[in-house]
Amino acid sequence: MKNLFKRYKTAILMIIILLMMTLIVPTKGQVATSMTIKNIIEMIKIIPPIFILLGLLDVWVPREQMIKYMGDGSGILGVIIAFLLGSVAAGPLYAAFPVAGVLLKKGSKFSNILIFIGAWSTTKIPLLLMEGQSLGWKFTITRLIINIFGIILIARITDKALNDSEKEEIYNLSENI
Repeated sequence: MKNLFKRYKTAILMIIILLMMTLIVPTKGQVATSMTIKNIIEMIKIIPPIFILLGLLDVWVPREQMIKYMGDGSGILGVIIAFLLGSVAAGPLYAAFPVAGVLLKKGSKFSNILIFIGAWSTTKIPLLLMEGQSLGWKFTITRLIINIFGIILIARITDKALNDSEKEEIYNLSENI
């Protein structure tokens, strides 16, 4: 019971805050409760398919292939694959992290994982198409080019800022997923 409380203490605390808010300011509490329920339902719709795809990725793609195409010696090909995986992905950003964990577990280079997450968050193809229609193609292409260079720069800086033991710890955490 103690471990259960320790594991879910943040969720329990948020439920208590939500209940207190409902008691103190009922209208705001009802709105907050409604939004919380909608977000939980959205997550329930998104998370299971992602975990099914992750299971398939884990089983179908051999570690050696992942190392070859996205590992330390992958070079520009690994960067391109990371960008493409992130750009064609569907779903909210929180769905990228389990995918990144599996990619790490399979031996992908750390900077390629950062590129993947950056691409997922800023270069999704459907959003680029909508942005081009709404804000104009000149703006969209300019932003895309700046984002590509920015993502690569941030990934390289972060990769260099972490020492080998910190990266090893991240890789070890991904093994426990």
